[in-house]
Amino acid sequence: MKHGLGKLLAGLEVQGVSGSTDTTITGITYDSRRAKPGNLFVCIEGFRQDGHDFIPEAIEKGCTAVVVQKDVPVPEGVTLVRVPDTRLALAHLAAAFYHHPSRKLRLIGVTGTNGKTTTTHLIAAILREAGYKIGLIGTIHNRIGEETFPVERTTPEALDLQELFFRMVEAGVDYCVMEVSSHALSLQRVAYSEFDLGVFTNISQDHLDFHQTLDDYLAAKEKLFTQLGQPGAKRGTKAAVINVDDPRGREVAGRCPVPCLGFGLGEEADLRAVDVEMGLQGVKFTARGQGKELHLNLKLTGIFSVYNALAAIGVGLTEGIEPEVIARALARVPGVPGRFESIDEGQDFSVIVDYAHTPDSLENVLKAAAEFVKGRRIVVFGCGGDRDRTKRPIMGRIAAENADHVIITSDNPRSEDPLAIIADIEPGVKAGGKGAAVYEVIPDRKEAIAAAIAMARKGDMVILAGKGHETYQIIGDKTLPFDDREVAREALRRKI
Repeated sequence: MKHGLGKLLAGLEVQGVSGSTDTTITGITYDSRRAKPGNLFVCIEGFRQDGHDFIPEAIEKGCTAVVVQKDVPVPEGVTLVRVPDTRLALAHLAAAFYHHPSRKLRLIGVTGTNGKTTTTHLIAAILREAGYKIGLIGTIHNRIGEETFPVERTTPEALDLQELFFRMVEAGVDYCVMEVSSHALSLQRVAYSEFDLGVFTNISQDHLDFHQTLDDYLAAKEKLFTQLGQPGAKRGTKAAVINVDDPRGREVAGRCPVPCLGFGLGEEADLRAVDVEMGLQGVKFTARGQGKELHLNLKLTGIFSVYNALAAIGVGLTEGIEPEVIARALARVPGVPGRFESIDEGQDFSVIVDYAHTPDSLENVLKAAAEFVKGRRIVVFGCGGDRDRTKRPIMGRIAAENADHVIITSDNPRSEDPLAIIADIEPGVKAGGKGAAVYEVIPDRKEAIAAAIAMARKGDMVILAGKGHETYQIIGDKTLPFDDREVAREALRRKI
């Protein structure tokens, strides 16, 4: 695929050009290591490195043009394009290079602190049951039809995202369902992606190392819904599905520029769940709204699963899918990897692995366990390094208040000292009202999991929180193989 540089720049705010715009562009890159002859190199200022510093390497590998947002020298014969924001420019250029592929898909974005992954999987299941070919983008994997691909981040960088959309169009995908992170919205990764429907699951404290305040965090997520109201190139309706039990969700719904379906358990919701029956193996409830009534029997459990299912049902109804198709699709979903995932080796107690890594999600998981666990709740958790420190004592307090025994361990410490992270968690545990006897510290996560399983008795539940589907642990600058599920299975086999 090739394009003239001038064609790619059409419509982009450009502050200045040095050199010819008639040059042919064979590809776009923001990583000098991947540069190839004829490429356009877009310089992104990252949090650790600045793409402007790698212009010489990109040119040496054959890049014929560069896009910058500050004054830098380039050799004669290389075209230099100056723009106000290279991240926004990357999104524009990528969409143009791949012929604006999001305009050829029905694009559904799901944002929120918790529930994005499960909700996207449930939506995809409904659309697939209705006969559509689906693309999926998210935390666990990317998917085009039946093919799956590994992920680097929840929402890909703009260039990678547009290429993924393009591949979906080429494969005949009808709908793309994707998780949209607050980072992606803030860093322009989804700019020039034309969404048809936005879903808001909830909001609670997370990523305050990046957003600084909860208001800033909400404002980032709300960009998804603002985009829905902007003029687009597609035909068809645009809509939003929003959790109105969440006070911040009601704010988003009140400002939403497109028709909005509110879901929840409260009276003001357009789509409500009633007659909820919770069990360890799943949840039953009736969903009522838009003149429809659906009787659901899910293999997922916890009140959070009810909310995730309501969001997916709201999308299905908005897209005109029959209630019986929706109910049948949701009943068939066996679960989502790392989301309240049961580990069963024939033991007489429960072991659950969950991605809960925020205060709200940890509380939801522990409260869900309380609904049907006869014995003790034993929780193993830590907090990620190089991330929001303020949530650490909060999660400690929540663990102490909602579990019978707490083991504090390492999560992904990254560049931080694991013991320093644990020291940030401990004051919250001690403030939980049960005192020091409720917890212990085992920094090695494998040992912590083994200890929790060793102490479990009949009727207890061991909750391994924080890493969920992840198959690695990041310690320092190393990414090491580690899967809570496999470690738990090994410990269970030794015990039984």
